[in-house]
Amino acid sequence: MCLAVPVRVEAINNGMGMVEFGGVRREVSLALTPEARAGDYVLIHTGYAISVLDAGEAEETLRLFDELTAAAEAEEAADQRPAGEGSTDNKVSAA
Repeated sequence: MCLAVPVRVEAINNGMGMVEFGGVRREVSLALTPEARAGDYVLIHTGYAISVLDAGEAEETLRLFDELTAAAEAEEAADQRPAGEGSTDNKVSAA
């Protein structure tokens, strides 16, 4: 599965945009989005900005990514708990 991610262009130099996502800074090609300016949000895929996004749309998408990540981390933590730990079932079975 492929995923395109919205990021904010921090700076532009010779057709390349400096962006940051998840604490990782990298350069992406702006060849497909020559209208992109520093401060714009772009959708990146495989190292290329493929479209310029509305700031509100980009921020909402990033918020949803954060929610999805938090839910996945909570599910993973629950899966790693030993059986019975954290259970709300307090019934004692008769032997």
